[in-house]
Formats: sequence, structure tokens, C-alpha cells
Amino acid sequence: MEKRNEKFFSRKRSFTFGAYGGIDKFISGNESSRPESLGHSILDILDSPSSETKPFVPTNSNQKVTELFEIIEKLQGSRLDEQRCEFPPPFKSRLLKFGDDLPLILSPKCGGYWIDPPLDRCVDTSPTSSQVVLGLESYDIMERDSEAKIYQEFFRHRYHQSFTAVDPSLGPLVLSICLEEEENRLRVILRMNECSLHGTFSVSLFQQLPTAVELAKMLCAGVSVSLFEVVSYLKAPELITAFDEHRVSQNFKFGVLYQKEGQLTEEDILSNNEESAEFKDFLSILGQTVKLRGFTGFRGGLDVSHGQTGSEAVFTSFHGREIMFHVATKLPFTDGDTQQLQRKRHIGNDIVAVVYQEGHAPFICDVITSHFLHCFIAVRRVKKENGTDAGDGGAFQVSVTAREDVPPFGPPLPNPPIFTEGSVFREFLLTKLINAEISCYKAERFSKLELRTRSSLLEALCSELSSRSQYMLREPVNTSVPPNAPPSEVGRAVPEGGGGFIENFKRYVSMVEEFKGHHVALQGLLVASELHNEEHCSSL
Repeated sequence: MEKRNEKFFSRKRSFTFGAYGGIDKFISGNESSRPESLGHSILDILDSPSSETKPFVPTNSNQKVTELFEIIEKLQGSRLDEQRCEFPPPFKSRLLKFGDDLPLILSPKCGGYWIDPPLDRCVDTSPTSSQVVLGLESYDIMERDSEAKIYQEFFRHRYHQSFTAVDPSLGPLVLSICLEEEENRLRVILRMNECSLHGTFSVSLFQQLPTAVELAKMLCAGVSVSLFEVVSYLKAPELITAFDEHRVSQNFKFGVLYQKEGQLTEEDILSNNEESAEFKDFLSILGQTVKLRGFTGFRGGLDVSHGQTGSEAVFTSFHGREIMFHVATKLPFTDGDTQQLQRKRHIGNDIVAVVYQEGHAPFICDVITSHFLHCFIAVRRVKKENGTDAGDGGAFQVSVTAREDVPPFGPPLPNPPIFTEGSVFREFLLTKLINAEISCYKAERFSKLELRTRSSLLEALCSELSSRSQYMLREPVNTSVPPNAPPSEVGRAVPEGGGGFIENFKRYVSMVEEFKGHHVALQGLLVASELHNEEHCSSL
């Protein structure tokens, strides 16, 4: 029995040290040092169970009972702790010593992320190498919804008309039509559950002005309704504008992670409290450090009254947008909490995060467990051969990763991905962060959520416009209804102070008179649509 145990122990020991020997030999440069191969070796160690690193020794019954209770206690522990694997000390030390050629970001073994620049591309990280850097004019900020501002820009200051309908297959529809007299054309917006369609049509194309149904079918052939209801609610433009722009925001919040030398786990990264001078310099590029108490700008979910989310944060204004950074080292630290939930509750609910790296340890894409984080931008200071910072303020190497269903976004990384000018680096990084979040909304998780939200809002808008318009067209009646009045009379009663058609019509006329120089043809369009509705009703 002892021989068998010795034999098993020998095999186990040979396997364990053989694995580490392979890693040490590879990192030391005795074999090919391809980054992706080294990355797989690192991930193998991360994913390997800790039991493989321990030699087998015979155990007595008491030890077995102790181990049983340890297993039960382990199963009752945190799920997050269960998913973590501690690095063996020899691996950590050798990684720090020989890992200079590691990339900024490594993809997890299970995949699911894209990385820019790709790992198979040889990247020259020398600050003195020739660069292909695009000009600042190419750093365009993406629009989350290009159709959102059309109603505000082309309809609100002109005389226009809106209509509602419920299509049996497409659901609620809200149609807006405006005549642009200067260009002699009709501008139309059709709002549906999935999207809004926008188009312009020259009036000269029609022998007579088309109806609302005909214009809707020109934009979407799937429209099957035969009539639209006219919107006559005075505050309809405000409601329609609110719906069109419900996705438009000028405020953004991003996480900032600080990864020190040798840190490869979520717990290590979130446990940092001290900020080096190098990290503080990087934060000054992102924005200015502000006191949270009494702060009046965009707070990004941070507490500005009681200090429950720390005393300071980094904030900046950028091309008319306000950005709040959730810096991990400035969020509250909780002793004894390995997960640091006070920090993760903010950064884990961000969509994009910056990872500032000191040292050569790579950032693994899925090391931060979060349903929301879809993109990381890793930044590392590049040194000259003599060990000094390159240029005034240093040079920065950048790498980007995102989940595989996030579309690529600009501005593109220069080749090599090195920035030596602080102002250009700031312009690039902030633009990249904003575009990253906008692009992440197209990922499956967020796109489904947005579709449900839009469908609910459109249904509410259509219902509100229809009911308000019907109410405005009612005749004025006496609100005091006798107790024995028939149901038809009760249904015609209106709440006190609600007004009736005459009063509302006067207000409607005064509002219409504010629109100067509108064309009679648009009124003809409304009449044509109403005639079409009457013909449809008479045919029924």
C-alpha cells in the first residue's frame, strides 16, 4: 500500500512540477515566446484547480472528517470566491520577472471577446518608432440615435400634423407630416416599435396630396391600417419630442480600474487603495478631481450629500458632454470584504471601464464579473530604454477589448498604438470611451432591453395622444349629472375644469396662429386624410 501511495505521489509530483517547469522554461525564453502561447499558459494556471498544486499524502480518518467539513464550508461560501483561483507564489514571481513581452489584454480561454490590436499582430511599443496617427478631425463622436433630433429640428418650428393608429401586425404607429414650403416637399416620420423611419417627398411627384395612410406606406410597405386618427392635443409636440429623444443623453459614466504589478484577479485589482504619482498623472488627463459633497454637475450615481460613495471623484466636460469617472481607488474600501461590493456596485454597473496598468501583468477580459461591463480600454505607460518617461508627460500604449457582439467603433488606434502627446491622447481616449458605450448598446443584451423599453413607451405615447385628442373634440356638457341619468349621459360628463371643445378650440386656434407663413396645401393634406377616413367609415 505504501509503495502504491509512493508511486501515485511520484506521478502526481511529476505532473505538477512538470506543468510549472513548462511555464518557467517558456517565460525564461528557452522556447518560442509568442504572446498568445504565453497567454494560454497563464490562463491554464488560472483555470487549474488548486488541488493540482498540492501533493497527495495519505490521510487518516480524522483528516478525512476535517476535509469533509472544509468542503461543506467551501460550498456554503461566496460563489464569487468559488470561481477564483489563487496563483502559486513561484508563478507570480517568475511572471513579474520575465513577463515584459506580455500584451495589455488577454482573451479568456472560452473566448467571447475581440481585442484591438489583435494578439497575432506584432506591436512595436517603442515611443520612438514611426507612427501613423490620424488627425483630431477624425475623432468623431457617434450618435446613439441619428433620427432622434429630426422632429425637434424640422417639425417643432413649422406647422405640422401628427396621426396615430394601431396596426394589427406592426403595433402602435405615430406619424408626423410637415410641409417644407421653401423646398416644396413633405417631410415624414413614422414611429414603430423597432425603429423610426424618416423620409422626404417632393410635392411635384403627386397629382394630389397623398393621405396619411399613403405616406406611411411609402415609408413602410408593411403598414396595413386603412386610416389614421388625427392628433389634436395641444401638448402633443412635447410628448412626441420626449419619446423621440428618450435615448439621447449628454451624460456618461465610466469605471476606472487600477491594476498594479502582478495583479491578475478581480479581488487584487479592487483592493488597491494607494494611488501612485503615475496613476494620479493619468487621472489628471481624464479630468479634474472634484469634491463630491455639494457637487452640482452630473454625479453618475455618486452620493453628493452624505459622502457614502467617497469624498472625491474625477469629472470632466467634453464637447458639451459631462463625464463622471467611477475611480476604484476613490470609492469606499471595506475591510474584510474580498469582493469590495461598495466599489463593484458602481464599476460593475458601468458599461465601459478604463484599466490603467502599472507593470506587465495583462488584463484578462472576463476577470471582472459583471452583466453590464461590455468593453475595457487598457492603458499602460511606455518607458524609454533608459527607463525614463518618453517625452513630456510620458507615452501611453492603448489596447481595446469588447464582447464579441459589440460592433467595432472609432476612432481607430494608430499604428503602433502609442500616444506621445497628452492632448491628443485625451481627445482620443474620451472619444473612444463615449463611442464604446454607444456601440455597446447594440449588443444583444442591451438591444433587447432597449426594444422592450421603446415598445412600451410608444404604446403609452399612442394611447395618450389618442385619448387626449378624443377628449379635446368632445362637446362641452354639464358636469352635474342627475343620479338617475342614463349611461349615455354619464359617459358624456367631463371633470370640472376640464373645458370642452369650444374652449379648447380657441386655445388651439391661438396656437396655430403662432405658426407664420404655413402653406394651405398642408391643410389640404389634413382634409384629404379626413375625407379618406370618412369614406372608409361610410363603406363600413
